[in-house]
Amino acid sequence: MRKFFVALMALVCSLGVFAQTDSTGKKSKKDWSKVNLAGRANDHFMIQVGYDGWANKPDSIVTTGIGRHLNVYFMLDFPFKTDPRFSVGLGAGIGSSNIFFDKMEVKIAGTTPTMEFRNVADTNHFKKYKLANVWAEIPVELRFVANPENSNRSWKFAMGAKIGTMLNAHTKGKNLQTKSGSSINQYTFKESTKRYFNTTRLSAMARVGYGNLSLHGAYQITTLIKENQGPQVRPYSIGLTISGL
Repeated sequence: MRKFFVALMALVCSLGVFAQTDSTGKKSKKDWSKVNLAGRANDHFMIQVGYDGWANKPDSIVTTGIGRHLNVYFMLDFPFKTDPRFSVGLGAGIGSSNIFFDKMEVKIAGTTPTMEFRNVADTNHFKKYKLANVWAEIPVELRFVANPENSNRSWKFAMGAKIGTMLNAHTKGKNLQTKSGSSINQYTFKESTKRYFNTTRLSAMARVGYGNLSLHGAYQITTLIKENQGPQVRPYSIGLTISGL
């Protein structure tokens, strides 16, 4: 994830230099104050989907499947007057994360001082089990678009941060079975509480793409679980962003 952000910064810097140079290698002196932004799509609406994982996850926690997220943001875009290729994006939205576990139970509603990740491979367990977190978030981006007059047909880069507050945390288990895999009962069991979790999170994020599609990455700077109340994992995500309007 760190390499992703370093590579993105290098791309933004190199593109900025390239954009100021014409085909003969001479620096361009384009008057950016005369650029017409009337028809520009400012990426006011963003939908993000992709893979989620946990950094610093101990070996005792066994995850499975493909962790995933769905984020939806409404953004305002504020171009720089001196150079409209650059802008600041500010918005609000909802982010979610789903992590799946293999023959484990996450005791988010437990009574112990620390949150238990219990291995249940040798006893009855749910065939499918996940932990879901939902956040209200405020993202802030520094954006760069190579062609500010037609951003839907241009390379785009963005990096920034988002701060969020947890709206919900819950576990869901489906289809109880024996340790050998035989079905006991097909039902869904849910527990919901934010007791052990840091309810405020700060994440670094970056995007790179062309037109309405881009790849994004995010890394949570704050830990998911409160200090001294569980493993100090830091969620990260990689995925596809669809933007426009």
